[in-house]
Amino acid sequence: MDIKSFNLECTQCARLAKFLKEVKKEYPDYHSRPVAPFGVAKPKLLIVGLAPGKHGANATGRPFTGDYAGILLYETLHKYGFSNQAEATHSDDGLKLTQCRITNAVKCLPPENKPTSQEINTCNTYLSHELQHLPNNTVILVLGGIAHKSVIRAFGLKQADYPFGHGNKYKLPNGHILMTSYHCSRYNTQTRRLTPEMFHQVFANIRKLINA
Repeated sequence: MDIKSFNLECTQCARLAKFLKEVKKEYPDYHSRPVAPFGVAKPKLLIVGLAPGKHGANATGRPFTGDYAGILLYETLHKYGFSNQAEATHSDDGLKLTQCRITNAVKCLPPENKPTSQEINTCNTYLSHELQHLPNNTVILVLGGIAHKSVIRAFGLKQADYPFGHGNKYKLPNGHILMTSYHCSRYNTQTRRLTPEMFHQVFANIRKLINA
C-alpha cells in the first residue's frame, strides 16, 4: 500500500501514539496501530468512518470489524451486494468486499473516541491522497459529521456549500458523488437516531447510482 495513503508506522500525533502504546500494554494481542483501509483497490463505493474503535478495529486491525458499529454496516453491505458475508468478527474471517472500500478519517484509536481537530487535520493528508486516486465518478459515503468535514476538507471545498445531514446527496466538482449518513454507532442505533431502515435506504440509493 502506498505510504502516502497509509503508513502503519505513523506516529505524527503524539497523543494518539502514546495512547496506542498504553492500550497495547493493557491488551497485548490487540493490533493497536494505525488501521489500514480495507476493500478493493478501485472501488465504486468508498465508505469513510470516523476512527477505529478500541475493542473493534483497533483490536482486529480492520475497519468496523469486531465492534458494535460494524454489525449494521456489514449486514447492510451484504444485503446490497457489497460483501460476501453479513458479519465481520476478525481479520481472518473470510470477509471480502465487492466494489467497495472502507477507510477512516482518523486512522488511529483516539481516547474516548474523540480525536482533536489537530489530529483530524494531520490525518487528512492520508485521506486526501486516497481520495485523489479514486476512479472517476466514485460514490463516497460519509458516516457522521467528522468524516463528512474531513472529506470536504480533503477535496479543498467549502464546508458551507455541503452541509451534513442524514441522506444528503451532492455532486462534487470532480465528478464524485457524496452521500451522507448518521454514523452506525451503538449510541445512534440504540437511540434510533439511525434505524436499520434509514441506513438501508441510503444503500438502496447508492446501489441504484452504481447500477445506473
